[in-house]
Amino acid sequence: MTGFTLRCRTLFAVLLFSAGAAHAAPQSVPDTLAQRLVACTSCHARVDARGNPVNDSYFPRIAGKPAGYLYNQLLNFREGRRQYPLMTYLVEHLPDPYLREIAGHFAAQPPSAHAAESPAVAPQVLERGRQLVMNGDSVRKVPACVACHGQRLTGVEPAIPGLLGLPRDYVNAQFGAWRNKARRAHAPDCMAEITARLSLEDVNAVSSWLAAQPVPSDPRPAASVARPLPLACGSAQEAP
Repeated sequence: MTGFTLRCRTLFAVLLFSAGAAHAAPQSVPDTLAQRLVACTSCHARVDARGNPVNDSYFPRIAGKPAGYLYNQLLNFREGRRQYPLMTYLVEHLPDPYLREIAGHFAAQPPSAHAAESPAVAPQVLERGRQLVMNGDSVRKVPACVACHGQRLTGVEPAIPGLLGLPRDYVNAQFGAWRNKARRAHAPDCMAEITARLSLEDVNAVSSWLAAQPVPSDPRPAASVARPLPLACGSAQEAP
């Protein structure tokens, strides 16, 4: 058995069997949702030896993200629209109500104000990224990121995620997943459309600029954004 497989099985057992633990015999470990979700926080809320947040290039911090967004992503992993073996293994047998409970738990946590590491790139790359994020590209029919993700880029309730504080490698990986169809959303899949219109250089510019930005002191998602959105987007609402 590989280390990866062992880790999958261990984390899966924590999530699955804890779902019904409230009806089991008393245990020495308190049966709280936070305790059950250690399987999640071990990757998505990592800290260093001093307790300071650590931004992992492949595991985003999810505290304070909109509940609808988190619920949608859990469904996407379970139903195969997003592909990452560890996440699929963790959620493939979990029922909708438990996934919704998990999403609500993390959405209620204080969002991290920890900024990503600023990448070392040329000023013109950052400027191209800023232009795309703030204004889009009318020639390629690419809308500005702020048009959907909010003017502060901290996301919008109920289901649009914030973009600040995400490492450049993580953002690049998500664009790559959309491009390679390893990540999909409910139709119409607006991000797949946008990704197809961006060059690889543009993707790097956007991810670099986002990673270079400070996170606001209050990084909570906005309550609303101007409608209609520039593209029809099936993931902009929480799944029923």
